Amino acid sequence: QVQLVESGGGLVQAGGSLRLSCAASSHTFSSYAMGWFRQAPGKEREFVAAISWSGGNTYYADSVKGRFTISRDNAKNTVYLQMNSLKPEDTAVYYCAATLRRSSYDESVYDYWGQGTQVTVSS
Repeated sequence: QVQLVESGGGLVQAGGSLRLSCAASSHTFSSYAMGWFRQAPGKEREFVAAISWSGGNTYYADSVKGRFTISRDNAKNTVYLQMNSLKPEDTAVYYCAATLRRSSYDESVYDYWGQGTQVTVSS
């Protein structure tokens, strides 16, 4: 069982930056691949980024590639999403997720989800 808690969301102007954090309760955090997803009102949840258990491999949706960076600190049981050059279309609730399987863009492989944190980007 893994409990995930996101933080760091807020209101930011277009072009600004935010850093999201996802803190995990499990001491076996390093065994999990992690992902970030987001969901805007009226839209389906979509993949944003993923990172392998070791942090050696990262993956990004085309829409955020070059602007967002996913990283993890296993000593702190935390995964981060650094978001730069934010756009209004990035506005959504952002969720982190964990899986013992290989990291993926497919949300169905993730077994544990946080409650989400709101990111709002104004134009």
